Amino acid sequence: MTVTTLSRGRRTLALALGGLLALAATGVSAGDFDPRRGEVKALVDEVAERGVAREWLETALDQADFRQEVLDAMSKAAEHHLVWHEYRDIFLGEERIAKGVAFLEAHREAFARAEAEYGVPAEIITAILGVETRYGEVTGDHRVLDSLATLAFHHPRRGDFFRGELAAFLEIAYRQEVGPDSIEGSYAGAMGYPQFIPSSYRAYAVDFDGDGQRNLWTDPVDAIGSIANYFAEHRWRPGAPVYHEAEGPATPPEGIDFNQAKPPSMSVAELRDQGITPGSELADDTRVVPLALAMADGSTRYRLGRDNFYVITRYNHSYLYAMAATELAEAVAEARGRPSGWFESTVADREASQ
Repeated sequence: MTVTTLSRGRRTLALALGGLLALAATGVSAGDFDPRRGEVKALVDEVAERGVAREWLETALDQADFRQEVLDAMSKAAEHHLVWHEYRDIFLGEERIAKGVAFLEAHREAFARAEAEYGVPAEIITAILGVETRYGEVTGDHRVLDSLATLAFHHPRRGDFFRGELAAFLEIAYRQEVGPDSIEGSYAGAMGYPQFIPSSYRAYAVDFDGDGQRNLWTDPVDAIGSIANYFAEHRWRPGAPVYHEAEGPATPPEGIDFNQAKPPSMSVAELRDQGITPGSELADDTRVVPLALAMADGSTRYRLGRDNFYVITRYNHSYLYAMAATELAEAVAEARGRPSGWFESTVADREASQ
């Protein structure tokens, strides 16, 4: 045996021991998701009561693996550490806009039907797909079963939430007759074209192409209808604006809760008292979400979110996400040459924000 071979052998042994130590540090070992013991068995009991075969559930959870990288990724989401201009640059490139136009045109009939039935503009639906998965190109490379099992039984704060998502996922896979170990998604367990978490899949997914299956994993038409249904169920207001431009001081005034993913609660009159004025005529009692967006040159751009802005934050609880999706929708509409009454922004406004 050569020195090189011995060295490789030592490295392999070291990596193996390192992996075992990492598992030990988290209290995880082989068979950690044993469906016949403890909290995992309790989950099996719960889902079995909904009519899912116990043997099927036990087999599924026997296949789940602990993933430390999933726990690590939960604290590194872009929404947690980027400011507006950094976040915006991820999603407003020319290629993503062009692909959005092409995707919309390729599924023109489905988008038109979704807009007619649910009142949600085709460009908004397109933008959600563009931000989430680049129109289905990047849907995630984590096994959803592994991600949800890891988060359900090892997340330090949100275990109860993810146990509910794992239960919903198992029920969906069983009823749709797909292998739970075959579905890939995000590190947080979001799936398919629109990145629905399992509880949203169960509540809002629709069979929009009428083939008898609610398939968000590989069916773009079902994804289009399901996003529209999600927004409609969260009280999207057809024809209403998403936001208004505003002017304000160089430094955001104190005492205002800017950039909240909450229903519009601050009046235009209150904002005027703080030096923030809308760029269009709005009644003093109009309730808005005040937004202060950090620009690359160090300046602050002010906008006033309306009810539809809040609806977008129900999809992802981040003002950055909602604003990026809105601007991508605007850009797709502009590229299509389609006048839109659901946002208040001009080409000049958008160019000034870049």
